[in-house]
Amino acid sequence: MFSIGEFAGLGRVSVRMLRHYDAIGLLRPAHVDPHSGYRSYSADQLRLLNRVTALKDLGFSLQQVQTLIDEKVGTSELWGMLRLRRAELEAQMAQDTARLAQVDARLRMIESEGHMDTGDVVLKKIPALRVAMLGATATSYDHPTSITENLTPLYPRLMELMEKHRVPMVAAPIAYYLPAPTGPGDETITVHAAFPIGDAEVPEEAGFEVVTLPEVPEAATALHHGSMSEAFRTGQKIANWIDDNGYRAVEPGFAVEVYLECPPGDFDKWVTEMQVPIRTAPEN
Repeated sequence: MFSIGEFAGLGRVSVRMLRHYDAIGLLRPAHVDPHSGYRSYSADQLRLLNRVTALKDLGFSLQQVQTLIDEKVGTSELWGMLRLRRAELEAQMAQDTARLAQVDARLRMIESEGHMDTGDVVLKKIPALRVAMLGATATSYDHPTSITENLTPLYPRLMELMEKHRVPMVAAPIAYYLPAPTGPGDETITVHAAFPIGDAEVPEEAGFEVVTLPEVPEAATALHHGSMSEAFRTGQKIANWIDDNGYRAVEPGFAVEVYLECPPGDFDKWVTEMQVPIRTAPEN
């Protein structure tokens, strides 16, 4: 038998919590001294304590935990519930990490305000480009993880389909985005993953679309080095250049990202060319 303090230490919970569990009938001591009132617990009760803690971590209330304990939830079922909760927490951590990276990047951009270099922006004519493409819907630019989650899986799927139908990729992969609102105030966008394919023949039922991106007479372009979670820094540089040089972005904006170098898993070494179609601003 173990004292309440010893049992709390073994089970990694507080003595206060064990007293609360006793009070609500969720986990009663194996023995209570009738004279001193001291609580004692057995080693077997650690299994029950572990289940209570696990179910709490899944988000169940203590009342719900009591019901599940009374219903004798099986080990395999509890294991499955914990695995699901673990996956949910991992997804939340990934979202929080991405959000933190964006906050850090925006802080760095704020620090550079007033002395941002625009010398790397290049004015280009972008020729028409025939591409194989898959698209998906993302929430908005306010949710960068939504863009990543919907865009990233499109590339391996598109590569698989192109290999199946022997359609070669002739240049660097690209991404482009278009607004797709379903009503007032909706900022939904469509994300497009594409590979240039030149004049390659494509069967009618290839599983992907073949589109020709129109020629862009003038585009402000710049190279972005590093993760696309900080792409807005390069976007700000391009925007400053457009204003400084008497241009205006074409509406609706048809911005394109060309992934020149994208080593798997090493986002810090990515090199992406960002292209923004522009036109000369009218004189006031």
